[in-house]
Amino acid sequence: MPKETMTPRERWLAVLTRQKPDRVPMDYWSTLEATAKLLRHLGLSSDSEEALVAAFKGGGQRARLGQRPIDVLRREMLDRLHVDYIIGAGPRYVGPRLKPHTDVFGCRYRDIEYGTGAYGECVFNPLAQYNSVEEIERNYTWPVPDWWDYSEIPAQVKGWEHTHPIRGGGSEPFLVYKNLRGQEQAFVDLVEHPEIVHTCLDKLFGLAYANTERIYAQIPGKVMITYVAEDMGSQDGLMLSVRHIREFLLPRMKRIIDLAHSAGAYVFHHNDGAARKILPDMIALGIDVLNPIQWRCKGMEREGLKADFGAKLIFHGAVDNQYTLPFGTVAEVRQEVLDNLRILGAGGGYILAPCHNIQAVSPPENIVAMYETCYENGWA
Repeated sequence: MPKETMTPRERWLAVLTRQKPDRVPMDYWSTLEATAKLLRHLGLSSDSEEALVAAFKGGGQRARLGQRPIDVLRREMLDRLHVDYIIGAGPRYVGPRLKPHTDVFGCRYRDIEYGTGAYGECVFNPLAQYNSVEEIERNYTWPVPDWWDYSEIPAQVKGWEHTHPIRGGGSEPFLVYKNLRGQEQAFVDLVEHPEIVHTCLDKLFGLAYANTERIYAQIPGKVMITYVAEDMGSQDGLMLSVRHIREFLLPRMKRIIDLAHSAGAYVFHHNDGAARKILPDMIALGIDVLNPIQWRCKGMEREGLKADFGAKLIFHGAVDNQYTLPFGTVAEVRQEVLDNLRILGAGGGYILAPCHNIQAVSPPENIVAMYETCYENGWA
């Protein structure tokens, strides 16, 4: 096996700048339940999956094995798999006291069981009852940047900034808007209440912009990756019309993208599903990295994406989460990784990762096979 000559930070940076890394970098996205299963599979913890998930959710509770913090166990797992993981930097909420299971926007959540875990789903939409901008302005209080403390950010990245990529700032406001108004009503609003959409998105993008500025100010020049996301695709096409995307989202996303570039950060664009139709617009806006590459969705075939956009985009993800990781064999996982290296990695420009969060239904053997295969075959 060749010897590594780069840190994860250097490896990511080489790909982002179209230089040759020592090997293809790898990233990790997963549900807590899948990570718990993987920790046990690798022999890093003898705690139950339930206890490990509880420790993750507790944010600082200690796993029983060796009395090590759960985040230390997770990093040990990622190091064993040679994952080039990112370190996130963000502020601490210090604003008005929140009600149980309620976020800063007033959206209330409930854990919905899906068999092998649970997702927190929004069950109360605080702006759903209003029919005009005036009603919202009279009855709703928007969060402001001063509700967060940014002073702890330098300590979050201390010691990591020279070894790992640092992620900070960014936006995903239409996702928040859907929670504020309700999924169905949010899409109806694009046609029937555009003034509400514009007003709310101005508020949400404004908060995201100010948050991003303050993060950059705390650690000047240290943020490598800024996450600018919106889920626009379904399995077969866009969920929003191109006209509506251009009207409501792109001008506001452009402000965040320009801010990121002015701070020396690369823009990581997450866009689920069959999003090919909007990719030329996103490239024109200035995105640098495209995630998650759900290549089983219509129009997202890897060969076509590489041929048409490979000179302008870095591809991140592409290990299928709909069939291969959860239901495929180890041999199928290995073959898919090799295909990704051959297709998306041709000439560089690829970071291997699952195409969205690994689910608990995925056998740990498949997850290990994904990273082992890339580590064995992704050398320059």
